[in-house]
Amino acid sequence: MTRELKKMLFKDIFPLYVNKVERKGHTKQELIEMLNWLCGYDETDIKVCIDKNIDLETFFMDCPKLNPNRKNVTGTICNVKIQDIEDEMIQDIRIMDKLVDDIARGKKKQIWKS
Repeated sequence: MTRELKKMLFKDIFPLYVNKVERKGHTKQELIEMLNWLCGYDETDIKVCIDKNIDLETFFMDCPKLNPNRKNVTGTICNVKIQDIEDEMIQDIRIMDKLVDDIARGKKKQIWKS
């Protein structure tokens, strides 16, 4: 499962994230704001990632700047506590999933401002 998750294409995941947040009354811009906070990607960078067909592993390895405060994101995703995930890249992917869930639920975190 770990390898499969890392090899998923960002271009396949991003529209699912957009649909999820928009279905719950939130915006693509909120999603982009979160990705900027988490990884340092802006909207143009995200379009490039989609156009280049990069996988999630490359998305995180090549990101402009992983926010060190991402480690303050806690919670459970897929019945696993984020802080208990040993593989750092999988943990980062799950942090991204958690933050998307938070946007969809209207729990926009103040942590993004740090």
